[in-house]
Amino acid sequence: MAEEPPSPSAVTELRPEVKARLEKAVLEIFSESDFHKANIRDVAQRAGVSFTTIYRHYGSKERLLFAFVDVWLGELTERIIDHLQGIEDLKEKMRKVLWLQLDYYERHQGLGKIIFMTLPMQTWMADRTFRQKRMINLYLEVLRKGQSEGALNAEVRAGILLDFMLGTVQRSFVMWVSRGQQESLSGQTQVLFEMIWRAIAKPD
Repeated sequence: MAEEPPSPSAVTELRPEVKARLEKAVLEIFSESDFHKANIRDVAQRAGVSFTTIYRHYGSKERLLFAFVDVWLGELTERIIDHLQGIEDLKEKMRKVLWLQLDYYERHQGLGKIIFMTLPMQTWMADRTFRQKRMINLYLEVLRKGQSEGALNAEVRAGILLDFMLGTVQRSFVMWVSRGQQESLSGQTQVLFEMIWRAIAKPD
């Protein structure tokens, strides 16, 4: 059974300085440690916040982590919305979306490690924050418009096209970390996007 999600105001109820320390500790611990070994006491000690305070706000380490993941992915969504303003060309819009994701995870490697590497997917899928409705609906809107205009393959669901794109982002990040981050992740955008575009564009 899925746990009840944390209150939407759970993070904002904390004093700013407490939230900042807690956010840093959550990011460090859950990106560096095995999810099953990390616990609230570790976070409390590193953040200098009492166990009781954290437990009162979140109730479990899952709710604690998901609350912050939701905030971080919300920031990515806002960034995408901001950068897409004024871009009309579909191909450029989609290339921009790919770049924004790769650049964001390159700049926020801890978040990338959490959602792509250390967090058990089944555990996250049981929580409402996994759905990221605002972000996903934004992507789907662009893809469906491309299908209706005849630019993208309309023979498959827009959701499948999205899965293909997001799967590329995930694999690219994981291998970038595995290979020692020897080059810029966002610097791979053009090569990756041309391959993605050829795969999802309307067949000739």
